[in-house]
Amino acid sequence: MRRLRVARRLTQEELAERAGLSSRSVGEIERGRGRSPRLRTVKLLATALELTAEEQAEFLDAGRAAGWAARTGPADGPHRAAPDGPASPPGPPSPPGPAPAQLPMDVADFVGRERELARLDALLAVAAERPTAVVVGVLSGPAGVGKTALAIHWAQRVRDAFPDGQLYVNLRGFDPGGTPLGPADAIRGFLDAFAVPPRQIPAAPAAQVSLYRTVAADRRLLVILDNAADADQVRPLLPGGPGALVLVTSRDTLAGLVVADGARPLAVDLPEPAEARRLFERRALAGRPGAEPAAVDRIVARCARLPLALAIVAARAALHPRLSLSALADELDRSAGSLDGFAGPDHLTDVRAVLSWSYRALGPPAARLFRFLGLHPGPDVTAGAAAALTGTSVRQARLALAELARLQLATEHAPGRYALHDLLRSYSGELVRAAEPEPERRNAVRRLLDHHLHTAQCADRLVHTHRPPVALDPAAEGVTGDRLPDRDAALAWYAAERAVLLALIARAEADGFDRHAWRLVATVADFLSGQGHWQEMISAHEIALRAARRLGDGAGKAHAHRMLGRAYAIQGHPDAYEHLTRALDLFHDIGDLGGAGLTHRNLAWMFEQEGHDRTSLHHNEQALALFRQAGSLVGEARALNAVGWDHARLGDHRQTLAHCGRAIPLLERLGDRHGAAVTWDSLGYAHHHLGELDEAAACFGRALAALGETGDRYNRAEILVHLGDTRHSAGDHDGARGCWRQALDILDELGHPDADRVRTALHSAHHRGVHP
Repeated sequence: MRRLRVARRLTQEELAERAGLSSRSVGEIERGRGRSPRLRTVKLLATALELTAEEQAEFLDAGRAAGWAARTGPADGPHRAAPDGPASPPGPPSPPGPAPAQLPMDVADFVGRERELARLDALLAVAAERPTAVVVGVLSGPAGVGKTALAIHWAQRVRDAFPDGQLYVNLRGFDPGGTPLGPADAIRGFLDAFAVPPRQIPAAPAAQVSLYRTVAADRRLLVILDNAADADQVRPLLPGGPGALVLVTSRDTLAGLVVADGARPLAVDLPEPAEARRLFERRALAGRPGAEPAAVDRIVARCARLPLALAIVAARAALHPRLSLSALADELDRSAGSLDGFAGPDHLTDVRAVLSWSYRALGPPAARLFRFLGLHPGPDVTAGAAAALTGTSVRQARLALAELARLQLATEHAPGRYALHDLLRSYSGELVRAAEPEPERRNAVRRLLDHHLHTAQCADRLVHTHRPPVALDPAAEGVTGDRLPDRDAALAWYAAERAVLLALIARAEADGFDRHAWRLVATVADFLSGQGHWQEMISAHEIALRAARRLGDGAGKAHAHRMLGRAYAIQGHPDAYEHLTRALDLFHDIGDLGGAGLTHRNLAWMFEQEGHDRTSLHHNEQALALFRQAGSLVGEARALNAVGWDHARLGDHRQTLAHCGRAIPLLERLGDRHGAAVTWDSLGYAHHHLGELDEAAACFGRALAALGETGDRYNRAEILVHLGDTRHSAGDHDGARGCWRQALDILDELGHPDADRVRTALHSAHHRGVHP
């Protein structure tokens, strides 16, 4: 026995624990002291040592020689060996009777999940390719997503592939009782399913595991471990021999089981909209006189496509056939932001109760973050924002987010970006309102706004290096913005955070943070403009203007009027002139010459679009004078280009070359690549109309090269149109059409009204050789 124990690297104490014996007994047996061991003791030791068939025979022969046969008695039961007969094998023999069949009933109206079922079917192929291994799959996903239903449905489909039995246990990892099922209890259930007599089952947990694996060895078994809490709960339940396939479901990703035990991760996400609709209709529409597709779409959206929520609402529809689906959708709309519309008849079918089991499994830092995420307007959050929201470090926030993702209370849908589906957001909102006092909730929102505002200003200064930044209040204690190393990082941050920034602007107004509201709009305005999000610009600047008016902030009102007028002008809105002239008055009132100069530039652009080129020239000359008076070199350089462009529109191309030629050295000295890009475009336009086509093409090429680093898609489209004109005039018709098509693609993506003009002109060029 000592040789076998040492070969398995077990101490006497470890072997004793596995066999359910005292370490003293193990020591005495190895030393040949004391009374001869009973047959039952020998069997327990053989099972605990996990012996091969050859080792078992040798071990039992040694036990017989030690005299165990003479000490067998009634306590050893009917399986003891006859004095002269062969020794009994360790553990119970293969039980007679039917194979275990513990699978629960399949869901009658299961629909969809074809992709997930195909991935589960692939596990069978893996099992066939690895006949000596136990194949383990882990179905993980958020609460109520349908993991158990999927596992049972698939298991019922493939049960015939496992003729030696199907085992099932609910491990209660996330359960209203709060206490997961212990592995020993689960194993006892499995041993009972195999008809192992109770007197044959050892008391020690490790010995039970060994006995279970002995019984399960070489059997074609399907084992469903449902609702697991963690990997440690699962490992003792994995069969040790070949032939078994184990499927685990959990809200935890069970990464440890994947890494250490080779389990195959199978994520279960929310169903696609069409699949969610089918699920609801299958359960709700039986016996109803007519479909209400619009109402069904509203219900599916309000349920966030979560199968449990869909099932609850569908059951209500089925139980009340006289209640129209439109009325049911109206009820859900009225309870928006609450889970009251998804209450079920018991804790297993109540969305709030089911989510609470996951919440209770969180550690205190992650639980606090989950609550506070109910204050975040969405759609997603980073570690930096989470740290600001909770007033913790970024490292602590990152760990808490990872825990939320592990327990499927958040989804890392992009690297470092975490989202909650709508029902989880409603639940976290209920929790934070119940658990956190109003002053703490307000402080958390302020910290979140400070974080984004200071990061947005950092991004704005990297992208627009020569424009004076908007003055900000100091951030709340401990709150900092994200570190953005360069222009590319700033543009990437803007793009990733755009939806969050817009939601925060609305939240700032709703919660009375007016100083944050208009400043946040001012710091993101040029990004929205450059990316062509004009309707979002308008909505944001309407909020900014209301906030500045409530504050009586002259600078805030001036900035908001100017940017709103600019956005209206781009959209051709008739109120553009009123907002711009009001901004001009306000900038003069507060002595902001640079702001007044920018407003003249905006007025000039508006008049240019209306064909009033001399009025445009007048405003640009006013802007040039104001920038010179203010000592703004970048403003002066850009105004020189604008004046030059107006001269080009008026046909005086030599004046264009003169003004824009003076602007280029200033812009390049300042490193203003955006200003240089549009100025090279003006020079190219002038050269084109002077018949200097090679010079024109070179200027447009330099404009595109400079603009490529700014992210300004609208001006890129305009320059491509001009380059196409030049190539067409030079006889390069294919090159011209290529430029115009690129421009049209950009304008279509931006939803810009110029797209129709370019499309019409491109069609004419194709059929009649006419360029835009």
